[in-house]
Amino acid sequence: MSATNVGPELRAETAPAQPKGAVLEATGLTRRYGDLAAVDGLDLSVHPGEIYCLLGPNGAGKTTTINLFLGFVAPTSGSARVGGLDVATHPLETKHHLAYIPEQVMLYRNLTGVENLEYFATLAGKGALPRTDLLRILGEAGLPAVAAERRVGTYSKGMRQRVGIAIAIAKGAEALLLDEPTSGLDPKASNEFSALLDGMRQRGVAVLMATHDLFRAKENGTRVGIMRHGRLVVEMTTAELGHADLERVYLDHMRD
Repeated sequence: MSATNVGPELRAETAPAQPKGAVLEATGLTRRYGDLAAVDGLDLSVHPGEIYCLLGPNGAGKTTTINLFLGFVAPTSGSARVGGLDVATHPLETKHHLAYIPEQVMLYRNLTGVENLEYFATLAGKGALPRTDLLRILGEAGLPAVAAERRVGTYSKGMRQRVGIAIAIAKGAEALLLDEPTSGLDPKASNEFSALLDGMRQRGVAVLMATHDLFRAKENGTRVGIMRHGRLVVEMTTAELGHADLERVYLDHMRD
């Protein structure tokens, strides 16, 4: 796999007209489990063409934040909004705006890459796309045509992620949610995935990524937020700091 596989369709000049305002917005978002606040009064927004990286240790509230935007769990208080709609009151409508890539992309192992894309595009209400379109979209996501015809059970994690990106493209998702997408990837595959994310950003997609990877957060992110104990303790634009600065700020906020 190579980042050069990313087709010209991902370039900035092809980006669609961007909607006004934030695509993803949390206001006082809180999720409690008994006395534990997994997410505590979170205020956060992600706009079109922005990659927002949530950093923090395990248990900081990153995955719970993603799950709240997906509607997998309900907020105790506050709101998560997608495309201006409250997830709690419009759970189905908000899912039409979203694509989700978890740490392990869940696909049908016995189907090929193109068959998986066809199934999930149909499930998203896109109808029966021509096979040529499906192969073109997989190519845009960096998956070679020869791999598209193989069963997904033979794919590496990076290849499954490319199918996930292809599903987001086919769906026309306005927001992409990712949970530890570079975990377990070798440096080459991680760099290739970063190129794909930049292509989605150039399309005008709003990206929210939960990650432990400080290097990729700096390289990919337009903004980073550091979470601890369910709270957003600091938020910065990546243009403000270098790699060493981000590591220093992160470690400073991890001290007891």
